[in-house]
Amino acid sequence: QVLLVESGGGLVQPGGSLRLSCAASGSIFSIYRTGWYRQAPGKERELVASISSNGDTTYVDSVKGRFTISRDNAKNTVYLQMNSLKPEDTAVYYCKAVVSHSRSSGYDAYWGQGTQVTVSS
Repeated sequence: QVLLVESGGGLVQPGGSLRLSCAASGSIFSIYRTGWYRQAPGKERELVASISSNGDTTYVDSVKGRFTISRDNAKNTVYLQMNSLKPEDTAVYYCKAVVSHSRSSGYDAYWGQGTQVTVSS
């Protein structure tokens, strides 16, 4: 099993910044890709950003130029630096990791518990 623990959410004024962390622990051989998702009330969960094991990144258009995803492979931790935050960024943010447990195993997906980000004056 793999446990993902998110941290770093909170209340911030428009234009402010937050850094989210997603730390993975447990039976991990390698992490193929980690993504940050968000879900606002009444809306579907959407992929915000993702990063692969070799550092390739993707971003949804609405956060390009404002958010940066990065990873520390030694710590099995992925970060989401969020700058120039807007009220529409308010949501619960979740991380999802696609993990292999051994050299010969397939991949399983795991979710964190979520962390609330609120952008409001």
